[in-house]
Amino acid sequence: MSSVEFQSQILDLLDYLDKRPSNDCFAFNCPIEKLIDCMSALRDQLDFDLLVDATAIDWDQESPRYSVVYHLYSTSNREYIRIVSNCSNDTHPQAPSVSELYPAADWHERETFDLFGIHYTNHPNLKRILMWDEYPYHPLRKDFPLAGIPTDLPAPDVVEVTGASVKSAPLMGGPFVSSHGNHTSGSEPKGKDQSWTESDVKPAT
Repeated sequence: MSSVEFQSQILDLLDYLDKRPSNDCFAFNCPIEKLIDCMSALRDQLDFDLLVDATAIDWDQESPRYSVVYHLYSTSNREYIRIVSNCSNDTHPQAPSVSELYPAADWHERETFDLFGIHYTNHPNLKRILMWDEYPYHPLRKDFPLAGIPTDLPAPDVVEVTGASVKSAPLMGGPFVSSHGNHTSGSEPKGKDQSWTESDVKPAT
């Protein structure tokens, strides 16, 4: 079966999907209320038996602001597919967990919850996987500064012994700013020439 025929088969079976632009694989938009039905059909009827990745997109100032993204692979058809669903709530984004269909989604969804703040309903163990439980931010959201945010250490006994706190760690070349002077514009950030990290004055070039 050709790729064109296979794509037609997908759309015939799942007529609520809309094609989305893609340069690498089949890609479709799926209404979030149909996400579980879609993923179930892709697994059981079209042999997309492997979940490769699950992540999200923060569209920043657009609405819907957040989309969840799943990449699947069919080991029998040797085809990839990307499914994208928009979260309806821009302030408290939610999406149904697909971990019952694809157990590998468990950790991927936890990571997305941690870094984007997307709550996956019916997830068996939705807790942070990288940051500590009380951490108040989601570092992959567009409004999170690229240079980081100074945050107290979570363990009081460590603070008491060391007298230290967590400091933001600027990326080399930072601070990074957009062309509009803030972190939330739609343009890509650009780094100012402040990458010299030695105590002596940076030599002239």
